[in-house]
Amino acid sequence: MARPDFTDALQPHPDANGAKMISKERQRSAIDIDELSTHLFGTTYLQRQQNVLNILKPERILSKDNQANLSRPDRYKLGLARGKRMRQLMDIHGWNEADLLMAEYLVDDLQPYHLHLSLFNSAMREQSSDAQRAYWIPKIESWEIIGAYAQTELGHGSNIRGVELQVTWDQTTKEFVLHISGGTMLPHGDGGELVSYGPLPFIVRVRDRRTHLPPSSIVVGDIGPKYGYAPIDNAYMLFNNHRIAHNCLLSRYASVDPDTGAYTKPANPTSVYGSLTRGRAVIVMSARLVLMRAVTVAVRYLSIRRQFRDRDSPQSEGPESSVLDYSTVQVRVLPLLAATFALHYSGEAMRELYERTRSTIALDGDRGQLAELHSTSAGLKSLATDLAANGIETCRRAMGGHGFGGGTGLVQLNADYLSKPTVEGDNWMITQQAARYLLNRVEDVGRSPEQESKSRTEANLREYQTRASTPPKITELSDKAIAEAFQWRASFLAFEAHRSHYVQKRSWNSMLIELYKLSRSYAQSMLVSNFYEAMQQNSLSSPHTAAVLRDLYRLFALSTMDTEAREFQKSGAVAGEVLDTLPEQILKLMQSIRPHAVRLVDAFALPDFLLDSALGRYDGTVYEDLFNRAHRLNPLNRVTFNPDYWSDEIVMGSKDGGQILAKQ
Repeated sequence: MARPDFTDALQPHPDANGAKMISKERQRSAIDIDELSTHLFGTTYLQRQQNVLNILKPERILSKDNQANLSRPDRYKLGLARGKRMRQLMDIHGWNEADLLMAEYLVDDLQPYHLHLSLFNSAMREQSSDAQRAYWIPKIESWEIIGAYAQTELGHGSNIRGVELQVTWDQTTKEFVLHISGGTMLPHGDGGELVSYGPLPFIVRVRDRRTHLPPSSIVVGDIGPKYGYAPIDNAYMLFNNHRIAHNCLLSRYASVDPDTGAYTKPANPTSVYGSLTRGRAVIVMSARLVLMRAVTVAVRYLSIRRQFRDRDSPQSEGPESSVLDYSTVQVRVLPLLAATFALHYSGEAMRELYERTRSTIALDGDRGQLAELHSTSAGLKSLATDLAANGIETCRRAMGGHGFGGGTGLVQLNADYLSKPTVEGDNWMITQQAARYLLNRVEDVGRSPEQESKSRTEANLREYQTRASTPPKITELSDKAIAEAFQWRASFLAFEAHRSHYVQKRSWNSMLIELYKLSRSYAQSMLVSNFYEAMQQNSLSSPHTAAVLRDLYRLFALSTMDTEAREFQKSGAVAGEVLDTLPEQILKLMQSIRPHAVRLVDAFALPDFLLDSALGRYDGTVYEDLFNRAHRLNPLNRVTFNPDYWSDEIVMGSKDGGQILAKQ
């Protein structure tokens, strides 16, 4: 018989009734949530999310009640089971790939099949010849084969040219030979001098289809525990004279003649990095969703949480103040709310640039566009993932003591997202790619100042070159002037870096910090410009909502400008007396946005199933859910332990305590 539990009848204190509080918050604003959601995501996305969600919620294996208490091996097993079930649901309900990716997103586990769905799939599509596509893509889509993506080594990450895996062509057997063992490179094949042709893509069978064991010439396994991504088996792999067939070289851009061994190099060497560039584009787009989650939890909880009374209020009694009403909290959270919109509009622009550039390259092989895409993706990836990763932690800290607990729904999100500032290029290192692109464009502008600009970047640099002696020193920050100030500052830093490197002959390594700042200013300029252009093309029917979005644009831009004020003043983009007014302008913008905060995050359309957060619940029942998770769902509370140090017994009534201690 179950013991009686008096807590079942407890009710929240009237001053701590989250459901009533959040309802009042929503009544403070007239923003049309449905219209704004559709504006951000589109009807197709929102309908897909709801349809998939309805299918996922009844599935017991997808319940998140106890997953945080599982060991890493059990989390991997659960992830594999979930991945299999989602693929089964795909067959049952006729899902397409977008539906399956939506399911993975909502379950919030990067399942062991994730690289198969993402990088492996895209690499095979982009790097395979037509004949290889015809053979492999049906197998990939049906999951007849499961693939992953390997590119880096223990001692070589972003420096792809430094990888030690050696592939040689054996003309006698017409096979490629892969070898790396303990970091040692040895010559193989038919003898003679080895020639490096740079990185090339191959498809390699790693495990036997029946036994799933690797051959003796391959060692492969899981790397072990890591920050986040417990359900994924990130792997190590070494080859010892492993032989693969001629057609294992993905030959859309490069090939080896099987009869002569002659090598045909890619017309554009950077084409082999297409998958990496796509990966960065996807990361930029997903950064907005990640930051939206953290901001949603923070805004909802902080609008409900009460802490102290206004000390200047004439009333000594009455309810305590909402934590979100404190300017010290607003200044941490509301600029991040604005940043989610900036990331959204730049994510869309990044996706359009990627699709447009890849299709153009397929038609005419324009290397310039690919270079712009590669540099843009590098700069935006660095900034976007920094904003999202740092934003999660900022939101967590802003929530005070409860922000430390598992009820935030941010523990796994925080751990999983910590990889993003490092993967697809370390965030500091890859800024060199954006900086190098900008310096090259400055060089081009200097050589041919009258030539027509091929991109917005070149147009901004030419504009700066024409007016460099008379900087604008903007004295009134209109929406357009704000965007122009960001463009001017980025161009100024580009010309400064060009002069340092090419005229003053400073070494590249001595300039890395300046180059990082240059890339960051370039990416910030893109975020602000894309946000501004989205405001100009506003499709919202509600002038009220459009006005709030304008405030968000200004809050994001002016908060960023305030942080980088020295560079704006040094470049001559904004007058010093205007920069001095930024703190006051930012405070007024936050006060204007504050009443709309809850409805703004509601427009992100993030279901409770995804958030898995007591603090961020849509219905506001924060404290009830926190207690339920601690009191009823916590498995430790269903076990009675023996704390006596002289006893080997760990669990009362159990005799396996000594065995547990002996295993340690």
